[in-house]
Amino acid sequence: MGTLEPNHPASIQDLKVTIHSSTLISPSQQNSQTPKPIFLSNIDKVLNFNVQTVHFFPPNPEFPLEVVAARLKKAIEKLVMVPYDFLAGKLILNHQSGRQEIECNGPGVGFVVASADITMEEIGDLVYPNPAYRELIIQRLDDVEGDQPLCIFQVTSFKCGGFVLGTSANHVLFDGMSFKHFLENLASQAFEDKPLATVPCNNRRLLAARSPPQVTFPHPELLKLKLPIGEELANLEFEAEQEDLEFKIMNLSPDDVSFLKEKAKTSIGTEMIKTGTLETPKITSFNVVATHIWRCKALSRDVENNADRVSTILFSVDIRSRLRPPLPLSYSGNAVLPAYASAKCSELEHEPFSKLVAMVSEGSGRMNNDYARSSIDWGEIYQGFPDGEFLISSWWKLGFDEVVYPWGKSSYGCPVVYHRKDIILLFPEIGGASSANNGVNVLVALPPKELEKFQSLFHKFLK
Repeated sequence: MGTLEPNHPASIQDLKVTIHSSTLISPSQQNSQTPKPIFLSNIDKVLNFNVQTVHFFPPNPEFPLEVVAARLKKAIEKLVMVPYDFLAGKLILNHQSGRQEIECNGPGVGFVVASADITMEEIGDLVYPNPAYRELIIQRLDDVEGDQPLCIFQVTSFKCGGFVLGTSANHVLFDGMSFKHFLENLASQAFEDKPLATVPCNNRRLLAARSPPQVTFPHPELLKLKLPIGEELANLEFEAEQEDLEFKIMNLSPDDVSFLKEKAKTSIGTEMIKTGTLETPKITSFNVVATHIWRCKALSRDVENNADRVSTILFSVDIRSRLRPPLPLSYSGNAVLPAYASAKCSELEHEPFSKLVAMVSEGSGRMNNDYARSSIDWGEIYQGFPDGEFLISSWWKLGFDEVVYPWGKSSYGCPVVYHRKDIILLFPEIGGASSANNGVNVLVALPPKELEKFQSLFHKFLK
């Protein structure tokens, strides 16, 4: 149970990428349905950093690079023209409100065409988070003066005929769900005669704070920052603590996930009677996997008196369906908030697994309309950001590999990873995201001694 992916020390480190062209795509029409400029919610404003993804496609003789690049460029032109004109924008400061906004009349969307002098097979296991993937999405356009694009696409062909679509987008533009909808729309417009798959809802004032703000709950998952007067949170850059980290990819197979679910169910009745709890916790795949990781991460810490230490896990919850009235599922901005669970490490080691799963389930269930609105209002009063021992960032069920392009589905898609010990990444197995019973890969980066203990606990708790 719980197989360990190899570290691939011999993985190719230079993809030998050559850039052939780079252009900027700008909107040529105005969208009357999109506010100008784009308001950024209190969720958006703390996410001013870039996220890169890569999406690999196998060879398709009917779609050589020239055709793919032309289709994608035309599709982006259609999308930037009206429904996603904010992608071509730039971040500006509204001096009257003191808030950052997206001015849609920006530099445009970057579009790059490149080739790699290797085959896709030479890369090896695509799941392995190869640092060389950074060659597959350019970070900045050197020939652009002034503001860099908020969004860049790069199409890179391989010698075998396969190719990869790399994307770099400022997180203020999308969350995982809205980016999935964007990819579906990109794919639809790459066909000759298809309508948009989903018409995006670009009204971000739907997540504006109430006036006056009403913080009706304590929010231990959020940390207040004392900033100099006039200093904007969005102008700060938070760097990860520099440490010597090693990383491992550990796999939980479908059988492992089922085992964890059964493990949670076996003691749940006894625990409910013991505690007098009436509500049954939700034993979902995510909840049991998150709990399993939480135990391993907390108990692997190399600190004195670790048993008495309180550990807090953070994980994102999509609030679209939890608000009243609900947000449109097509909401194009960020609609996720951090949920949390906290426990002493001694509890994480000795309490029944079902009780720990119930804590994670409670953390998710806490995120109803009132709590979410209180959290948004908190961000109106205070400058701050999520605070916990670590965050689980889940790309597991987003379903990027379900998107159908004219040349077919991607064989694999994943973020370009920057290793941090306070973020543990969940991502699907190759070809697995569309399956209801798929397993999950867990990427962990820790100091060597802690990583060794994490691995040991990871396997121990699967028995």
